[in-house]
Amino acid sequence: MIKAVISGTGLYTPPATIDNDELVEAFNQFVEMYNSEHADAIERGETEALQPSSSAFIEKASGIKRRHVIDKSGIIDPKRMAPYIPERGNDEPSVQCDMAVVACNEALAQAGKKASDVDAVIVACSNLQRAYPAVSIEVQAALGIEGFAYDMNVACSSATFGLQAAVNSVENGTARAVLVVSPEICSGHLNFRDRDSHFIFGDACTAILVEREEDTQPGQGFEILGTRLKTTFSNNIRNNFGFLNRADESGVGQPDKLFIQQGRKVFKEVSPLVAETIQGHLDSLSLSPEDLRRMWLHQANLNMNHLIARRVLGRDASEDEAPVILDEYANTSSAGSIIAFHKHKDDLKTGDTGVICSFGAGYSIGSIVVRRR
Repeated sequence: MIKAVISGTGLYTPPATIDNDELVEAFNQFVEMYNSEHADAIERGETEALQPSSSAFIEKASGIKRRHVIDKSGIIDPKRMAPYIPERGNDEPSVQCDMAVVACNEALAQAGKKASDVDAVIVACSNLQRAYPAVSIEVQAALGIEGFAYDMNVACSSATFGLQAAVNSVENGTARAVLVVSPEICSGHLNFRDRDSHFIFGDACTAILVEREEDTQPGQGFEILGTRLKTTFSNNIRNNFGFLNRADESGVGQPDKLFIQQGRKVFKEVSPLVAETIQGHLDSLSLSPEDLRRMWLHQANLNMNHLIARRVLGRDASEDEAPVILDEYANTSSAGSIIAFHKHKDDLKTGDTGVICSFGAGYSIGSIVVRRR
């Protein structure tokens, strides 16, 4: 029987950062301009005045303190409020490909492997910058990997769903090793003019190498004990941007063509579902919450993670048990739980067990239980 192992991880972090104060300053300037421009309609009651944001509100609501982004100048320009990422020619590497190559090379180096050892690339992320050709095949070519590649999207759970696909390919003999890459440019679909969500996202790219246990060094990496996926349909997190938009001009530029969510409903509905999924997954593996040394949870909201950890463990989790990278990176969609794993895995000892868990739009939940070799 072939067993799958996570032998290496990689991370690309954009150099530009925006802290809450900078983001709030730009947003509040936009609010002042908007309210001034629409002063008469606001006075007549025809238009509702926009309300300013604050750093204290952001941190209390989310736990976020700053975020890394591909472009800073466009986001903090109150007249633009969107990143400026120039289009590239078809003969140039795409932005997501460049991000992916950096993360993949680190994962390969950590595992002590070369591109020639890899048979497949899965690019799994919330938003792909084009429909085709697949970004994954571009990454495959850039790395010089033989074999196959494909893109997949399950929103914030893309990386864990991609991990299960990689595990399946390794364990059924389709591939010796698979790279799962999540180049998330979340700033590209965030409405920076919406007070309730303008602070949520950041940009990053993660990579994970999954390979056969027999091809790794003794004690290297993490054995994958099991994977569990769950989906249930909900409109509470949605983005209606797509290729059919041009077929109805009335929808072009509307807020629903960017990220929208009903945050309170998401918090209330998803939190217990995630905790139940983790508990059920542990039980199916004859494990208990007490066996968990660490939980690498999706990094979307600090209060949400505290609640999920409490429901799973039956008590509050320490930051060592449920590490946080949200304050530094904000929500990086599917990359979040993998960033937490990448940065907070090396101190685990042989036999330590943990769970990588993501959750988000769909709703979708992915749970990967691993044990330090």
